[in-house]
Amino acid sequence: MNHRAVRAIYLFEMARTWRTLLQSIVSPVVSTSLYFVVFGAAIGSRISQVEGVSYGTFIVPGLIMLSVLTQSIANASFGIYFPKFTGTIYEILSAPISYFEIVLGYVGAAATKSIILGLIILATAGLFVPLHIQHPVWMLAFLVLTAVTFSLFGFIIGIWADGFEKLQMIPMLVVTPLTFLGGSFYSIDMLPPTWRAVAMLNPVVYLISGFRWSFYEIADVSMSVSVAMTTAFLLICLMVIWWIFRTGYRLKN
Repeated sequence: MNHRAVRAIYLFEMARTWRTLLQSIVSPVVSTSLYFVVFGAAIGSRISQVEGVSYGTFIVPGLIMLSVLTQSIANASFGIYFPKFTGTIYEILSAPISYFEIVLGYVGAAATKSIILGLIILATAGLFVPLHIQHPVWMLAFLVLTAVTFSLFGFIIGIWADGFEKLQMIPMLVVTPLTFLGGSFYSIDMLPPTWRAVAMLNPVVYLISGFRWSFYEIADVSMSVSVAMTTAFLLICLMVIWWIFRTGYRLKN
């Protein structure tokens, strides 16, 4: 493996985060804090507990997942789209570096940034509500799995997009609504039976449910199902990326 090339891509992408610290870190943390104020205070005053957990504490895993999902996609998609936009992608493709190493550098940096952001938001949440993580190892494992999976998805979006409008279309019109409807601020069990069945078709439900279980040992679906669904989505993303590099889709033309 060309470790020097992977390291160069990884460090370049990480350096971009520190150059845009306000946009990459501060803005998501402030937005999440506002969610705590609005939902935790306004709605939390009307909903005392959800499955034995105070409402303000209950929404913490959902808010972390909301930020991790959106930032993973944004970081990875912009990271690979910008070289396409400037034309420097051809220098990367012609360099002595494999496709696996290219993906490892870009996706690794995007996932790292999302994980750091998730941990910062977790620490910020501790300032608003009391937190007790029942399974910290599972929490970190699920956080990493989710960040890597959706960084791969963002990488696919970045290659597919041929304009900044398309770069924002999937996250804004698909991912964010699915996250809000995936149990970020409520339990799926609170829905009527029909809507509960519809909600189970939402893949984000399994992400949030598994992550919430690592905190409070409460979940809408079993942990094994959550891990299986996330892993399946990861494998699908890997297969799509393999096909993209094999065919040169929107890379070599």
